[in-house]
Amino acid sequence: MNRFTDTTICAPATTPGTGAISVIRISGPDALAIADKVVSCRRGTLSDAPGYSVRFGCVYAPDSVLVDEVLVSVFRAPHSYTGEDSVEISCHASRYIVETILGLLTEAGAAVAMPGEFTQRAFVNGKMDLAQAEAVADLISSQSSASHRIAMNQLKGGFSSELRTMRDAMLKIVSLMELELDFSEEDVEFADRSELMDLVDRTVAHCDKLVESFRLGNAIKNGIPVAIVGATNTGKSTLLNALLGEDRAIVSDIAGTTRDTIEETLNIDGILFRFIDTAGIRGTEETIERIGIERTFKKVSEAQVVLAMIDASDDETSGATSSDALNQLSGDARSIATIISANQYCLFILNKVDKCSKEDINKKVRDLNTFVNSPVIQMSAKNGDGIELLISELTSFAKKMVSDSDTTLVTNLRHVQELSETSSSLRRAKDGLLNGVPSDLVSQDIREAIYHLGSIVGEISTDEVLGNIFSKFCIGK
Repeated sequence: MNRFTDTTICAPATTPGTGAISVIRISGPDALAIADKVVSCRRGTLSDAPGYSVRFGCVYAPDSVLVDEVLVSVFRAPHSYTGEDSVEISCHASRYIVETILGLLTEAGAAVAMPGEFTQRAFVNGKMDLAQAEAVADLISSQSSASHRIAMNQLKGGFSSELRTMRDAMLKIVSLMELELDFSEEDVEFADRSELMDLVDRTVAHCDKLVESFRLGNAIKNGIPVAIVGATNTGKSTLLNALLGEDRAIVSDIAGTTRDTIEETLNIDGILFRFIDTAGIRGTEETIERIGIERTFKKVSEAQVVLAMIDASDDETSGATSSDALNQLSGDARSIATIISANQYCLFILNKVDKCSKEDINKKVRDLNTFVNSPVIQMSAKNGDGIELLISELTSFAKKMVSDSDTTLVTNLRHVQELSETSSSLRRAKDGLLNGVPSDLVSQDIREAIYHLGSIVGEISTDEVLGNIFSKFCIGK
């Protein structure tokens, strides 16, 4: 018995008890017949209803007690999400009602769906490829307009189309190479080696570009990582609390209060940011604090944006005319700059300006500009001064980062791994062509590249891979 062809499944597609209505999905060869056993329609039966129609009906318990009045949407194969006959029952969102209807459906012959089984059936029935199926999960979990846009573009098949174009071109040329083996004694070439070399170079460049896009795609999907870094007591935790509008991090005058990283996400103007408050950087012999500082360096290396905070009111840096104070300030800037890479966007924040004179602040800003080539924002995180300017700078950077990317963005680590393997296989093929390796060995490397591209869209897949992918879906999808 094949579960995907012989079994009808059911599951709630919405979370019971969180709204006015819940939806229960049924899909499979007996979806309409099973629904007829549970729902009594005022006119006719669901089995006679045309596709894309909605019927009103009642659900009764075995003792003829009314459970609920429902609306039932009918979808006929292949014009449904799964490609099978499907029914969606809209009932009231009572947990009791949903569980009662599910119990009646299973008694009528339906099986409870496994996680992601509706989407898996859509994949098996050719309604979408594997990359599009994974985009469904991303679409459901999207928390910003930017991540929603990426998931929707992938669901439409743009990414899959790029991969199929590359794969079809390689299949065509490797087939010609393998045809040559049948005429090996006649020493003929059907595949143009210069054309093959050009195809390999273009495909490798495209795959590498897609792999490189993962850093941006993953940041948009999970939140652009923003590390707040600086010496102890510069106001990092105060800034995090001000951005979130709540006391998320402990704030204290005691240096070294933050011992570990604290992460919170915030949706700003349709873009998700992941702010990371880090332990203050300083020399310390305290074991736990030192571990926190080590984690700070790790989080900074992973961040796409770094907010480098400097305390403008520090006793060692106060005094507008003191050259020693300015040297101390520039020293802080230098120490932070050493842990920031060239591909990270950095904003320097001169905090606690409410405790300094205007003349003192201007001198310190000029000093910072001497040593760093990054915007400097004057701020009092405690009073909220400068927060709006910071948010404006962050959103401008993020929107430019997203709009500058005119290529497909990869957001799935599995895709990155397969694309990397594709590039590696093709590089071996190129080395073989340049070094006179026999055609059958070169074609094997190209076949491996074709395999890895096919694995992304599901043209080549194993039950283990499919099980791992769809197990991460919610039950009703």
